[in-house]
Amino acid sequence: MSLDKQHEQMKDQIEGRIQDLVQEAAPVRREKKEKPQLKESIYSLRLDELQDWIVANGEKKFRAAQVFEWLYVKRVKTYDEMTNIPKSLRDKLNENFLLTTLSTIVKQESVDGTIKFLFQLQDGYSIETVLMRHDYGNSICVTTQVGCRIGCTFCASTLGGLKRHLLAGEIVEQVVKVQQILDETEERVSSIVIMGIGEPFDNYDAMMNFLKIMNHDKGLNIGARHITVSTSGIVPKIYQFADEELQINFAVSLHAPNQEARQKLMPIARAYKLEELLEAVRYYTKKTGRRVTFEYGLMSGQNDSVEVAEELSALIKNIKCHVNLIPINYVPERDYVRTSRSKIFEFEKTLKKNGINVTIRREQGADIAAACGQLRAQERSEETK
Repeated sequence: MSLDKQHEQMKDQIEGRIQDLVQEAAPVRREKKEKPQLKESIYSLRLDELQDWIVANGEKKFRAAQVFEWLYVKRVKTYDEMTNIPKSLRDKLNENFLLTTLSTIVKQESVDGTIKFLFQLQDGYSIETVLMRHDYGNSICVTTQVGCRIGCTFCASTLGGLKRHLLAGEIVEQVVKVQQILDETEERVSSIVIMGIGEPFDNYDAMMNFLKIMNHDKGLNIGARHITVSTSGIVPKIYQFADEELQINFAVSLHAPNQEARQKLMPIARAYKLEELLEAVRYYTKKTGRRVTFEYGLMSGQNDSVEVAEELSALIKNIKCHVNLIPINYVPERDYVRTSRSKIFEFEKTLKKNGINVTIRREQGADIAAACGQLRAQERSEETK
């Protein structure tokens, strides 16, 4: 069987399992609205794709590198600013590709410097992007889907379900937009986390194009080791991602130490059992030689006891990993309560005692709607019902 055929079969299997999960969680099906036709973004094209398109449209191949420089080095906002590009090519680009697909609806700034953006897309839907400031530089958290169908019970991103996948260019443009703002103070985006609204591995091809564009030395040239992608646990895609053999950092949302507890928090665990997930993670660490980060959100009375920390330690002790403890942000639409500071430190101490590498994520943006999907839920409630 050809690789293309295997790839198509894998996509069909994943789609089937997730659709079964969605139907379980929401048996009442809503009538589908007709989707508007989206115009492609210029940022969706890798350099090789742009070269092919330019040659196919009767222009010189070298023009692609020039256009790339205008997009990612000079970061222009209109095609007319590309002054060394012939007008004939600028007109063709303008006719076929949008240069701007995002417009800012809301911009919230925290006292700690965190900035959260709510962007409107060309079809009227909205997405969130977050700029976080650290001692080591500026990090940006990007969104990969409008909404999410994974259904994690503690997350505001899933409210209203999945509306659509983002184009690769819509993911890229989030970084470009934030970088244009940082240009005003001569700063730069130094790292990227793909942990915003949506499940990145549910929009795999667009995510991979985004990674290649971000990492390209003629693009924004952000090193692979400065990019992290996170998944809730779509097992076949973990194997596929491992086989890409990238230097991208990889994280898995774990949140529980056993199957029963995990599937209560994350319905995806009914489609892909915890045992299957850990087997895929072991494959990843063996194939790439890299460690995995387990994201673990602490929720009071749910998964934050010392006994649970002991169980978690036993579960992952033989996996090349690191645990990132996340004090869950309170979301009004969800019932979970944040774990107390004392219990967070107890949980951390227990993991360390058992030889597990662990850190506690620094809280940022507590005075704004920083939780994933929270700003969208506040400002665009019609999208999250």
